[in-house]
This record gives sequence, C-alpha cells and structure tokens, in this order.
Amino acid sequence: MAATQIPHRPSPERHRGERVGWLRAAVLGANDGIVSIAGLVVGVAAAGSPHTTVLLTGVAGIVAGAMSMAAGEYVSVRSQADTEQADLKIERSELRDAPEEELEELAGIYQARGLDAALARQVAEQLTAHDALAAHARDELGFTPTLAARPLQAAGASAAAFCAGAALPMVAALIAPPAYAEPAIISTTLIALFISGALAAWAGGAPILRGALRVAFWGVLAMAAASVIGRLFNVAV
Repeated sequence: MAATQIPHRPSPERHRGERVGWLRAAVLGANDGIVSIAGLVVGVAAAGSPHTTVLLTGVAGIVAGAMSMAAGEYVSVRSQADTEQADLKIERSELRDAPEEELEELAGIYQARGLDAALARQVAEQLTAHDALAAHARDELGFTPTLAARPLQAAGASAAAFCAGAALPMVAALIAPPAYAEPAIISTTLIALFISGALAAWAGGAPILRGALRVAFWGVLAMAAASVIGRLFNVAV
C-alpha cells in the first residue's frame, strides 16, 4: 500500500515592509535617545559640572525626551491616519454617487499597469463586486494594511526605543569615575551607535556596515558640538 502523500504547502512569505510601521519610529527613537542624552551629559560634564548634576541632567533629559518622542510620533502618525480617513470618506461618496465612473477609473488604472482593456475591465468589475472601497483604497490611493498609520504603535515604539538608547550613555555616566565620565560616555555612545545602526540596517535589509557607520558619524558630530559648547562656557551649573 502506497504511503499517502501530504501536499506541500509553501510557507507564507515574510517581507521586511511589514516592519515599517514600528521600525522607523523605533530607529528614530533609539538613535535620538543615544545621541541627545549622550550629547547632553557630555556637554554638561565638559562644562565642569558636578557628577550628580550630570546624572540629574541625563535623567531629566530621558523623561522629557521620551515624552516628546511619543507625543511627536503620535501627533504625526495621527495626522496621517486622519488624512487617510478623509480620503476614504471621499471615495465612499464617489462610489455611492458615481459608481460607473469609479469603475472606469479602476479599469483605467489596471490598463495603465499593463492589462488589456477587456481584462482590465473584468478585473475592475470583480474587485468592485468583492470590495469596491478596498480596491480603490489600495490601487487608486495606495493605502495598504502594511503601511497603514498606527499612532499608538509608533508612539510606544519611539518612546521605548528612546529610553533604551538613552540608558546606555547614562549607565556609562553612572559607573565611570567623575574624572573619566566624558571619555566613558563618548566611547559607550559610539559602541551603542554602531550597534543601533547595524540592527536598523539588518532589520531593514540594508548593508549592515554602511548603516552602522552612517549612524555613528552623525552621533560623533552631535557629541563633538555639545562638548565644544560645554568647554566654551567651562562653568559648573
């Protein structure tokens, strides 16, 4: 008796575009946390401030920065979501008031993408019968579930990543002797920026070394500027 063959089912594909909703916010939050808090504490330390002042400044910066990142991401992505909803409202009205014109518009889109006129019309009719609004949202407006605006997700990812990134220079400032706080923060921040850039590049499918160097370069500039400003004042605060 022949063994029963189980039909092979290909595993569902996983694309990196599915991460774009939270990845952008997380990368921005982590890099901002590392660079802004490192620059802040380096600048205060370079000005000759006491160690406790450096730490207090960093903690205050983390709280304010995380709240600012969350609020900024939420407002920005919420505006995107509001725009999407407004466009969908217009499409609903047009589908209700001029269904034939909307059908022709959809068929024209498919024809412009390479289908012949008859097939484009057939595809448009079938997709309209299935879910007209979804078809227009996807193919006319470019809205997809993968790229849909998710304000709370973006805000949470940005704030959490900011805190995680900011914790690294803060740990260096906490454990390093006061006399060596500045070089300890700078070296820790450089390592953190390389790691952050590499992880972001890996998650997005970009060259890892290029991503790490790009992030580290801008971080170095930020810390250098903060250190110069602190040394210009050279006073304890």
